[in-house]
Amino acid sequence: MTSLTMIARVTDGLPLAASVQEDEKSGRDLQHYQSQAKQLCRKLDAQSPERCTLEAGDMSFHYLIAQDVCYLFLCEASFAKRSAFAYLEDLRGEFNGRYGRRVAAVTRPYSFIEFDTYIQKTKKSFVDRRAPRNFGSINTELQDVQRIMVANIEEVLQRGESLSALDTKASNLTSLSKKYRSDAKYLNTRSTYAKVAAVSVFLITLIIYVRFWWL
Repeated sequence: MTSLTMIARVTDGLPLAASVQEDEKSGRDLQHYQSQAKQLCRKLDAQSPERCTLEAGDMSFHYLIAQDVCYLFLCEASFAKRSAFAYLEDLRGEFNGRYGRRVAAVTRPYSFIEFDTYIQKTKKSFVDRRAPRNFGSINTELQDVQRIMVANIEEVLQRGESLSALDTKASNLTSLSKKYRSDAKYLNTRSTYAKVAAVSVFLITLIIYVRFWWL
């Protein structure tokens, strides 16, 4: 499976570690994806969504941000999103434990390139379906992957639209959706009350009619 894992500093996009797995049979231009990954890391800032999925045709970029570090994973779009973010969460915990205090001070790209060994080992355990994983320990925020923002990589890189702006749009759409559901519920409730009232009036009228005209 073609994949790319990159770890970068959010403040300036400086690559800290990376690991590449190329599948020659796939015919994919991995250098193109590497360029996109670097561009994306340079566009991130403090207002960017902490978790996001960016679609790139039959591939997807997944990333999470923690402690001013971006953990990015490029994989086939068919790969389970939950597994992708569980993998990134695993990398986050290990990388932060080893290098967290040194991240702000480094100036050389790929200062922690030796972390590639851990990346490859961990990726294999998540990608290889025969290797059992215990998902019970995954952060509860990963349980509902539907809440993770999804965007298109071309919109972010070519059109220059910031992820924070896309996140704001997504939040606005979510708010409008909630308002629509609330309004629909209110209208449905009013409609139900109107139907009940109409039936009640009919029954009362019928009772009065029967009582005064037939008794």
